[in-house]
Amino acid sequence: MLTPPDLSLYVHIPWCVQKCPYCDFNSHALKAEIPEDHYIDALLEDLDTDIERYQLADDPRQLHSIFIGGGTPSLISAEGIKRLLQGIEERIAFKPNIEITMEANPGTIEAERFAGYRKAGVTRISIGVQSFAPEKLQRLGRIHGKDEALRAANLAHTIGLTSFNLDLMHGLPDQTIEEALADLDQAIALNPPHLSWYQLTIEPNTMFYFKPPTLPDDDALWDIFELGHKKLTEAGYVQYEISGYSKPGYQCQHNLNYWRFGDYLGIGCGSHGKLSFSDGRIVRTTKVKHPKGYLAAYQNLTKPYLDSEQLVADEDRPFEFFMNRFRLMEPCPKADFGATTGLDLDVIESTINWALQLGYLSEDATHWQITEKGKLFLNDLLEAFMVEED
Repeated sequence: MLTPPDLSLYVHIPWCVQKCPYCDFNSHALKAEIPEDHYIDALLEDLDTDIERYQLADDPRQLHSIFIGGGTPSLISAEGIKRLLQGIEERIAFKPNIEITMEANPGTIEAERFAGYRKAGVTRISIGVQSFAPEKLQRLGRIHGKDEALRAANLAHTIGLTSFNLDLMHGLPDQTIEEALADLDQAIALNPPHLSWYQLTIEPNTMFYFKPPTLPDDDALWDIFELGHKKLTEAGYVQYEISGYSKPGYQCQHNLNYWRFGDYLGIGCGSHGKLSFSDGRIVRTTKVKHPKGYLAAYQNLTKPYLDSEQLVADEDRPFEFFMNRFRLMEPCPKADFGATTGLDLDVIESTINWALQLGYLSEDATHWQITEKGKLFLNDLLEAFMVEED
């Protein structure tokens, strides 16, 4: 039987000062002042329509976590974030000690505003540093410099947050192994409770896709990862998912809920949601992508916020479950498969046995664990859970 898991909320703020050449997120460069009040009103009405459409007023679940992403959410005032969070809590109760994360760019942070977000209810800030090297920041189209990044991280230690994260990329244009590790050393020296350390990839429909930069080769990328992983481990960080490292007790609860195949509402331009119901349905939602179209829906439900809604078919659920769970380093409880997909274990028995025989997985009576070999052949492992179309 399908048991609806923890419920989270993703809030998308679509505006940035300028579009970075590597970014394929739904973000839009500012051409005028942000319509802050109008957009927050729309976000809360969007949430109202979800609550009504999916009968969430009768759902006993409280919000496990909130993630305010973008774009650049720190372009919104502290007062606006406070009104947004108060409006959300009026509609769906918060769990005690709820994690509320907000993304912020160092170039848009001032001391008073940073502290204001904390007073507004934000418990965790994710700071988009990406690099500390001035020439790399310029290549990446970032609007901040090294000093602003250092100041933002130091501020995060002082304002009473439960945790904070630094986002750092490696494999940057023309980056040497030494430069990548120097960036990592600087990040570790700032002692963030959480560090997202991920490789730059070239995504379609980005400036880097149309004008590709020269990136480190595969051998250099492997050396960067191996040496960097060693540095992080020696500094007391634990890798708990593919790109996520944290000090013990500081894992991002919102991300864990994603990877454990939890449920989440999505409000805001282009946001995605996933909801499970006790009757066995799993629904994925996408909201209207462009800010103009999204704002046009406000108080005009002939232009709805919902862009698409899809039922997740039974045959697609094993792939979706493992695509998420195998991002995590932790063992996967076998009981979670049935609880979150509503399927019996026998539907994946032959695939699991194949993966065990190849050494991609290990198991005990209650858990599966992806092996080091399985991580190397992750795409092959995941594809085995896909149903081929006729």
